[in-house]
Amino acid sequence: MAEIGIGLIGGGYMGKAHSVAYAAVAGVFDTPLRPVLEMICASSPASAERYRASYGFRRGTDDWRTLVADDAVGAIVIASPQSTHREIAEAAFALGKPVFCEKPLGASLEDSRAMLSAAEASGAVHMTGFNYIRTPASQFARQLVAEGRIGDVTWFRGEHTEDFLADETLPATWRTTGDANGTMGDLAPHMINAARALIGPIVSLNATAETVHSTRPGGIVDNDDQAQMMCRFENGAQGHLFFSRIATGRKMGYAYEIHGTTGAIRFDQEDQNALHLYTMEGPEAERGFRKILTGPAHPDYLPFCQGPGHGTGYQDQIIIEAHDFLRAIHEQRNIWPTFAEGMEVNRVVTAALASSRTGTWVDIKNF
Repeated sequence: MAEIGIGLIGGGYMGKAHSVAYAAVAGVFDTPLRPVLEMICASSPASAERYRASYGFRRGTDDWRTLVADDAVGAIVIASPQSTHREIAEAAFALGKPVFCEKPLGASLEDSRAMLSAAEASGAVHMTGFNYIRTPASQFARQLVAEGRIGDVTWFRGEHTEDFLADETLPATWRTTGDANGTMGDLAPHMINAARALIGPIVSLNATAETVHSTRPGGIVDNDDQAQMMCRFENGAQGHLFFSRIATGRKMGYAYEIHGTTGAIRFDQEDQNALHLYTMEGPEAERGFRKILTGPAHPDYLPFCQGPGHGTGYQDQIIIEAHDFLRAIHEQRNIWPTFAEGMEVNRVVTAALASSRTGTWVDIKNF
């Protein structure tokens, strides 16, 4: 089996998730390309050494440039703050190295476009980290929609709601300053990606974003707590998307409802191993949503477990991403979601924030 050295930039929440994923992925999927945890980069020598020892990397550094340039590092995983994404990606692509970058792709639409341009110019593999759409249930939902199982889609409702800042007495942090760290920059990209994956491109929208708790202990909040948008898809369907970090009681409210001319689909990430399907079949008195428990018959489930209904979890989504990235490198072809998807999601976010400022409908093509 060929080996590839993984260089991971960022050791925090997502850094740990990616470290675990690359340590496990070859055993779960029996990948032909075997990852080696070569080097991890953190903000200080002490934290780099702590993460190195904890996660099992061979080496650590506090300089991402050292990591990117190292000959033993064959692929780059970016899990650092979005303000750093562009410079790191451009340096990696200049060396022809494949890059996996966590969402949001760039801190701005300009950054995302530059990163996509650098990726395409290099010819190297590139992928954006949208993990929630990788659950077996949501992959199956994409199949059902594409196969026409619910007819022509007429309506989409999606939300990404959490409550980690619902308590207004929580102090101001890095999350409460800058558009890139607000709800539209942080949470919205996942559900916008889901809407695009399930229904197709968004062509126009009307959005509002607002700060509910404008001050917190220790500082002013200058980004949005919650936002919503009405939208029109390229296929003619209408939609409504809602995003919030103050949705009391919601822990992982990545949920959607899709209505078609002959059926409907419901999904909620808090019950990620179940998909609810309604079809206009049989007597009216017997119709209703049926709960489908994910199992080996659904995409990317069997490598984890042979038992239907036993379920997969959050970490498994990251392992699926790692498998896709390694497969893309091995096959020397890009696999969705690429930097192009990351850029398009950033474009919708940018359009939504512009719409909120002007109070008008906007066309995505103008951004």
